[in-house]
Amino acid sequence: MSGGKERLTDALYGLGWGTVKKLPEPVSVALGRTIADAVWKRRGKSVLRLESNLARVVPDAGPERLSELSKAGMRSYMRYWMESFRLPAWSAERVKTAVEIKDIHRLTEGLAEGRGVVLALPHLANWDLAGAWVTTKLEVPFTTVAERLKPETLYDRFVAYRESLGMEVLPHSGGSAFGTLARRLRDGGLVCLVADRDLSASGVEVEFFGETARMPAGPALLAQQTGALLLPVTLSYDESLMRGRIHPPVEVPETGTRNEKTSVMTQALADAFATGIAEHPEDWHMLQRLWLADLEPRQESS
Repeated sequence: MSGGKERLTDALYGLGWGTVKKLPEPVSVALGRTIADAVWKRRGKSVLRLESNLARVVPDAGPERLSELSKAGMRSYMRYWMESFRLPAWSAERVKTAVEIKDIHRLTEGLAEGRGVVLALPHLANWDLAGAWVTTKLEVPFTTVAERLKPETLYDRFVAYRESLGMEVLPHSGGSAFGTLARRLRDGGLVCLVADRDLSASGVEVEFFGETARMPAGPALLAQQTGALLLPVTLSYDESLMRGRIHPPVEVPETGTRNEKTSVMTQALADAFATGIAEHPEDWHMLQRLWLADLEPRQESS
């Protein structure tokens, strides 16, 4: 990304955080939908990639159904952004009542045991809102990792935003994140990781909707090395609520090498993610290449 484009991108995000949060909610909702529909109609690379990804999730969908899903998907994606821009201005009560999570006992009981918990989730609905709900409703702080964005000022905006919601944010690159996450878990803390797309090109190969994809090894490795509970989470949007489900824990296999255990555990995460994505494909915000069949011809991940 060129310097001029980076500055423009940062300025646009800054405008979003500075302006959208001041709008009345019905206005921001309508604005988000208008932007989503306009982007969808242009049929740019992101929309076409989303449609291609959804074709694997809903293999029996024809062109008309895929078109409907991608339109709904862009509206869901813009809902994420509009909520995120407004989230720092939400009251604690608003955050508490905006989310309903099924089987939350799996998280609270794991934390009560003092063993540390890793929540792993895909790019479904609004993971930032889920994080704010955890810090506000449950009053549990947690640590997460963020991809280093260009320009650096944009990354700093995201870190400041997430820290304002009660999260400790570590950079994905630099090599020190894993050790810090492990320490937090050994201290009985909570770690939350978005884990359906590998950013390192050294992830674990999994079968995902019938084809091979790579997903990060981090959640499985952290659970193995620290004894933390590994819980998959999936989210979805309702009309006025965001709903979620904490799936049964992914256990560390009793036998096998570290790599074999990591492979089994990451596949279990992928299977849980696939369940939630298949139920609510329009809320899966995957606008990038994911499957190896899409990555290999051009050796790129975007």
